[in-house]
Amino acid sequence: MNIQSLFLVLALVLTTAELQAQQFDGGIATYQSKTSFDFENFGSREMSEQMKKQFAERMKSRLEKTFTLSFTKDESIYEEEEKLETPGTGGGMRFMGGGFSQGGIYKNIADDVYARENDLMGKSFLVKDTLSKLDWKLEKESKMIGQYAAFKATAIRKRDVNPFEAMRRGREEDTTAVDMPKEEVITAWYTPQIPVSQGPDEYWGLPGLILEVSAGRTVILCNKIVINPKEGLDIETPKKGNKVSRAEYEEIVAEKTKEMAKRFGNGRRRGPGQ
Repeated sequence: MNIQSLFLVLALVLTTAELQAQQFDGGIATYQSKTSFDFENFGSREMSEQMKKQFAERMKSRLEKTFTLSFTKDESIYEEEEKLETPGTGGGMRFMGGGFSQGGIYKNIADDVYARENDLMGKSFLVKDTLSKLDWKLEKESKMIGQYAAFKATAIRKRDVNPFEAMRRGREEDTTAVDMPKEEVITAWYTPQIPVSQGPDEYWGLPGLILEVSAGRTVILCNKIVINPKEGLDIETPKKGNKVSRAEYEEIVAEKTKEMAKRFGNGRRRGPGQ
């Protein structure tokens, strides 16, 4: 056993013993989420460089976000931290038409429940379904993330089409989309030192809290953990909105995105006085 492996094992044993010595009620983990985006190649030929620049400035603040995961052994809620808008960058997803926002992600592992409150163009939806499950493969690699010994796991899932790709497909023939991979590899790092199967976003199902996830262009990294916070935990099940399944909601979003892509495309093609 090399020195790094020995250090990982010692950290695992010591922290696990510490947790066992106290009553574990849950914790709060803070994550930084960063998504890279190809600003240079985004948009149709009709978009000017100035328009692309303005879009990039609006989106950069939205590609780096802070989230908190409040968790117990069975339940968790993953919520974005509120922050003040930078002047000139507000509006959320209004450019897509009327407004789009997503609430916190609730997961109940014991009851196999996923729930989320979303607002889409003035309508509230309660997306409630079973949990998305990944077929995790536990790898041999390990590393330290902060004070925690973390171990690698990978999974393969169907690649989601993001709203920007959907808009582009909706307003013009996208020949490059055919060549895009239909699957993506998810890489996660979890720590058995916190023995819960919770994690950020929709990720869960490993033998320890997930501290880091890499999926496509997005990296989610935990930078702070508070075990048994003094203020307690506030994990509420989302209840508001028109109840729909995940598949039903995706169909609604796809239809609304196509409508907005068509309007956006028509608006770009019309010249002055037309």
